[in-house]
Amino acid sequence: MSFNELLEISFNPANTILSVLLILSVLYWILTIFTGLGDYDIDLDTDIDADTNLDNPDGLIEVNQDPSYFIQFLKFLNLDIIPITFFLTLTLLFAWLINVNLNFYLPFPNWFFMITIIPAIIVSVFISKYVCTPLKPFFKEINHKGEIAYDFLGRSGKLITTVKEDKIGMIEIIINKDPIKLMVKSKDGSEIKQGENAIIIDEEPQKKFYYIEKSFEI
Repeated sequence: MSFNELLEISFNPANTILSVLLILSVLYWILTIFTGLGDYDIDLDTDIDADTNLDNPDGLIEVNQDPSYFIQFLKFLNLDIIPITFFLTLTLLFAWLINVNLNFYLPFPNWFFMITIIPAIIVSVFISKYVCTPLKPFFKEINHKGEIAYDFLGRSGKLITTVKEDKIGMIEIIINKDPIKLMVKSKDGSEIKQGENAIIIDEEPQKKFYYIEKSFEI
């Protein structure tokens, strides 16, 4: 395939959308490199969107301990560790490569390759999942902003919501003048009220939340 043929196929009616999206993704990463623009990611450990009840009269946050199938699928794709913009860029790249090559090697009209875009994206999602798998240890050592991950055990903070028994709430701790919010649960089930100080003493085995106990100083 010559360069002119590549350009022609890339910007024919069937592939223009994928080509434009891929160009925008490349521009995004160039902008990120030179401006430090942040990455937008999914926090899958809290499962707070669909599984959280904020209507309790005492202001408690109840979190379903069993993540939804959608959350489980996102974790299967490694999106609990891999930044979503990185994953989407890979998916677009592989989908573009698949559709462009199909368009070049198969003697079908352009409308046919508009139909193949969706299957190409689906296949590319799974290709990206397996390409990203070896990168998990690297991304696990840093958070999604590219900073060293913090060790929260032993740190103290102030409860944003009351916790007691099996209720899960939220604590705010300050690290390097930056406020960080974490999902927490009382270690022994005793009540720790909103606004009181607590210390993080352990982490839930599946890393969904931290265990805390009441503290009288920060």
